[in-house]
Amino acid sequence: MKKLLNFIMAFMALVPIMSGQEIDKTLTGKVTFVTSQNIYVRFTDTEPIAIGDSLQLKASSASCLVVTSKSTTSCVCEIINGCAVEKGDAVTYNVIPKKKIEAPKIVKEELTLGTTDLAEEEPFYKEDIRGRISASSQSIIASNRDDRHRFMGRLSLNADHLRNSKFSFNTYLNYRQILDSGESSSLRQNSLFRVYNLAAHYEVLPSLSVILGRNINPKISSLGAIDGLQAEKYFGKKYIGAIVGFRPDIFDFGFNSNLLQYGGYVGVATDSDDLYSQTTLGFIQQQNSGEIDRRYAYFQHNSTILKNLNVFSSLEVDLFSNLNNEVSNDIRLTNLYVSARYRFNRKLNLSLSYDSRKRILYYETFQTDIERLLDNNMARQGARARINFKPYKGIMAGASYSKRFQNNSENKSDNINGFVTFSRLSNIGGRLSLSYNRNDSNYLLSNIGSARYYRDFLRGRLNTNVYYRYVHYDYVNMLNTFDQHYMGADVSYNITRKLLFSISGEYTMYNQENNIRIFTRLIQRF
Repeated sequence: MKKLLNFIMAFMALVPIMSGQEIDKTLTGKVTFVTSQNIYVRFTDTEPIAIGDSLQLKASSASCLVVTSKSTTSCVCEIINGCAVEKGDAVTYNVIPKKKIEAPKIVKEELTLGTTDLAEEEPFYKEDIRGRISASSQSIIASNRDDRHRFMGRLSLNADHLRNSKFSFNTYLNYRQILDSGESSSLRQNSLFRVYNLAAHYEVLPSLSVILGRNINPKISSLGAIDGLQAEKYFGKKYIGAIVGFRPDIFDFGFNSNLLQYGGYVGVATDSDDLYSQTTLGFIQQQNSGEIDRRYAYFQHNSTILKNLNVFSSLEVDLFSNLNNEVSNDIRLTNLYVSARYRFNRKLNLSLSYDSRKRILYYETFQTDIERLLDNNMARQGARARINFKPYKGIMAGASYSKRFQNNSENKSDNINGFVTFSRLSNIGGRLSLSYNRNDSNYLLSNIGSARYYRDFLRGRLNTNVYYRYVHYDYVNMLNTFDQHYMGADVSYNITRKLLFSISGEYTMYNQENNIRIFTRLIQRF
């Protein structure tokens, strides 16, 4: 009897194993990297973890992370419940027992293939290549002057994580060739090649990146293109960056080794469901042939609150001057720009902006003209308000008012603009847009009205539009007024999903002159 009882107890202990039931266990991992948006956790094996599962901090046993993506040994997570997570923290995951299902022998080959796929390491970095190349031409055939023809080519490319590596590359190139039949062509540069962006990126760590080449840093957007080396390091939500390189040549936008510039910046970034925010403060020194050309501080802030309010602001404060060999470190506000956009609902949004800008003074580059520039360096200010709304289904309307002014009453301007678009025309289909603009400045009063009709065919592959625009110019110092009439049409066809061809024509009439403009464009995306 005793042997029988022992046998029954042993059999009951084996039942979970025989039925394919796993014993509960806990996986332990470690936080390896922390960025402003993601937390990276490494495990010995992530096979039991599914995307969407939560992870706990071992020190508090609280659910602090949710898995957004994973490889066989790492998980990319986002913070939840307001937890504070740092590099090196221990993280745990409670494995939920799952019933093991025996596969029939007839699908042995499929199971072998599936096992191989699961064993392959998913890349931590994933290649993403996007680009566009275009060729276009523009011809102006005039009745009272020489014809003019222009050809343009553009290439833009963003290649992120080439071959799933830490290397990325981006570029934006522009070429223009002007063909004139008149003698005036000798007075201008008819062939023009511009490199606006050409840089290689390397992510030393997910929180540390290095850029070499010509690149525009979005955290220092007012600085423009930088020829040289840039580095940026994140410490959780905070970051620091440094640049050393050269400014492009002020005349031909080429490389100029005399225009050395260097500086650094610090900032903080927040990215959550209710708030996205990025704030940067930096200092830049620019030189010309070894002498200080400009030294200034800049501030930039961009935030989106509750997905309805967007705020952007930037300012520059000059910290150096050199007038008649007298060096000063007086503070001078050079540029200030503030804008806000609020989305009340799907039908109504309002935006406001204000800017105050002075001419930027480069004391070495323009040393012979500094006094003249200082005499005429009033702050040019502007304010703008714009509202867009949808009063009814299928109708979009908007209006804006902007004002330019400065202390000496020069360069003042008042501009009023309004438009209405009917997107559902029941009888003829398509979309109709009407607009009006009035500008009143020191020397000119202009009124412009236009109407444009859009229509697509072949399920959106063929797009067409025709328009008419009337312009009336009334110059303050002239007795005569000028009226201009523009009539045009545009046709674009999507040959394939990524290949587009378009052609447009415009006929212009004013005074005794009639002009024809023809524009063609071919765009290949990849």
